[in-house]
Amino acid sequence: MKLPWLRKSSGDASTLAPGAVAEQVARDFLSARGLTIVASNFRCKRGEIDIIANHAGTLVFAEVRLRSHRQFGDGADSIDSRKQQRLVRAAEYYLAEKWRGEPPPCRFDALSLSPAPDKIPPYHVEWIQDAFWSDC
Repeated sequence: MKLPWLRKSSGDASTLAPGAVAEQVARDFLSARGLTIVASNFRCKRGEIDIIANHAGTLVFAEVRLRSHRQFGDGADSIDSRKQQRLVRAAEYYLAEKWRGEPPPCRFDALSLSPAPDKIPPYHVEWIQDAFWSDC
């Protein structure tokens, strides 16, 4: 059985990975709930942030986690203290390099995606606001 995100694109060998599909689903999920996506896949020497969004004046740094089966636990559980530190450092870098003026309030969210039972939509999304704290 071929999965839609494994289709070859325009005749070349590149494919769209399940993680990229999950991140698009997460962006659509947040947009549908009134968040404005500011950036996606922000990378710097300190780490990567999957989604940066504005939520009613709060800057949201969101980590997207995909689990192939719910039996492996919640995706947010895999955001350990080391990963949290990398996210905080990347957020600090983003604010220092990209933000002009006084930074807005910030928070760190997690979006945990797992396969939906009926496959429509393809993923069940659990949005955990304030998944962890930082003084950034």
